[in-house]
Parts: sequence; structure tokens; C-alpha cells
Amino acid sequence: MLSRDLDEVDGLGRPLSRRARHAQRSVEAYLQAGGRPRWMERVMEIDRRTAEERRSHAAAYRRLRDECGADEALLADSWVRRAHAFAFDDGLNQLIAEHNQWYPVERDLAMDIRTGDYVLINGRSYRRPHLDAAWLLEQFPPPVGIRRAGD
Repeated sequence: MLSRDLDEVDGLGRPLSRRARHAQRSVEAYLQAGGRPRWMERVMEIDRRTAEERRSHAAAYRRLRDECGADEALLADSWVRRAHAFAFDDGLNQLIAEHNQWYPVERDLAMDIRTGDYVLINGRSYRRPHLDAAWLLEQFPPPVGIRRAGD
């Protein structure tokens, strides 16, 4: 029984493996090994919630299109008015703002010296757009060639 406890006594017990001796031992390394990084959780949540918003607005757009029938001017006017009147999720927009602010730091992104901005990730900016009327009208534009309310 006493021999089992000797493993914990300083200087006794099994020696550390080569891998264990070379591993960085710090609070940061411990936290990094603990699970998904915060930036990854945040991106996944933003993408999931944005997809939910998009599905919800797609359904609303289809209903309005059905209500307006062939009257594209009415559809355009009604859709733009709804887009500007819609109350977007402030919690999601706050999460997006947090992401846009902290992602480059958390990922330790390099700077592009030509542009003075962070490098692109797989050819696109790391920034996520805020969900507002402009985003909604970009996702579901009113019929082409119709003068829209608010323009």
C-alpha cells in the first residue's frame, strides 16, 4: 500500500515521458486543451441563429408574395416597409459585434500589409453582417425594376 503512494512523492515514482517533458505547462495551454475555443462556439451560434432568421424571413416573404399576387409594386412596397419595421434580434446582433471585435485577436489573424486589414479566411472576411433592414433586403430583394419605399 505504501509503495503506491510513493509515486506522488517528489523524486520518486515513474519518470515523465519525453512528450510530457516538452509540453507547455501554463494556464493558457490548459484552457486551450479544455474544449472548443470561444470563437468557434460563437461562430457556430451566429451561423445557426442567422440561418433561423433567414428561414423565418423566407417564410414571411413567401406569404407576402402570395398575398400580393401579381401586384409586384405592392409586394415591393410592403416588403420594404416590413423590412424597415421589423425588430431584429438585439442579442444576435450583440453576438455578431462581439465576434467582429474579438475574432481576429482570438484567432491571432495575420495582417495584410497591403490593405491594413486582417487576412481573409478561405477567401472571405471574418466579419459577419449585422442583421438589419439592409441585410434583409439583400437576402430577399423586392422585385426588380420596382421603385421601393424608402429608396
